[in-house]
Parts: sequence; structure tokens; C-alpha cells
Amino acid sequence: MFTLEQVDEIHERLGKASTLGAFLEALREIGVVTSDSYLIDGHTTYVGADGHEVSTGPAHEVLEVAPSSDKDAFLAELKRVEEESVGYVEMSRAFAAAGVEKWTFDTQALTITYYDRAGSELLSEAV
Repeated sequence: MFTLEQVDEIHERLGKASTLGAFLEALREIGVVTSDSYLIDGHTTYVGADGHEVSTGPAHEVLEVAPSSDKDAFLAELKRVEEESVGYVEMSRAFAAAGVEKWTFDTQALTITYYDRAGSELLSEAV
């Protein structure tokens, strides 16, 4: 079973856009199957194949997630994040305003999927 300390070490070492593939592979190696990061406060829950879970504490202040999603606004913000040097909290605020509730990493498929509050998939991308 993986620990939050192991996850934190991997995140510290590889938790940036340029090393996202290696980040997911390292999580997979310690037994993480998926992780859900929630825009409301930035906490993340990591889940293993056996149902084992660990969660981080909040990463930022509580944000209001729009009750309905605006996919076009989300995609525009995602493009801005990819083109500019946007910090995590600024990105989180923009995604929450566009109605993104969470994103999920799948360490087996090496994907990131964004969901709105209704659980509808807004976008899924290979990492």
C-alpha cells in the first residue's frame, strides 16, 4: 500500500507539466491507479487497485465551482494555461469559474480527464 509521503515525494520531484508522463508512471509504480484533484480546495485523493485511498489536505482557499460548465470557456482557459506561465491557484480559479469540478489522472491509460459538477466529461487527453 502506498503512502501520502510516497505520493508527496513523487509530486515534489515530477509534479509539473513537463514531467507529467513520468509523474503518472511513478504513481503507477507505487500502486496508484487513479487520482482525483478537486478544484473546490485543491485536495487530491489517490486510489489503488485494492481500494486503498490517501488524500491530501487543501492546496488553496475554497473556490466556488460554477453550477454548470462552460466547455468553451474551459477550453480557452486550458489553452491559456498551456501557452502562458500560469500558476496553480490562478489555473484553479479559472477552471472553477468555467464549471470544472475535478480532474482525474488514470495511471494505467496515462490520461487526464476533466469533469463538471454533474459528472459529465468535458475533456479527456492522453498525457
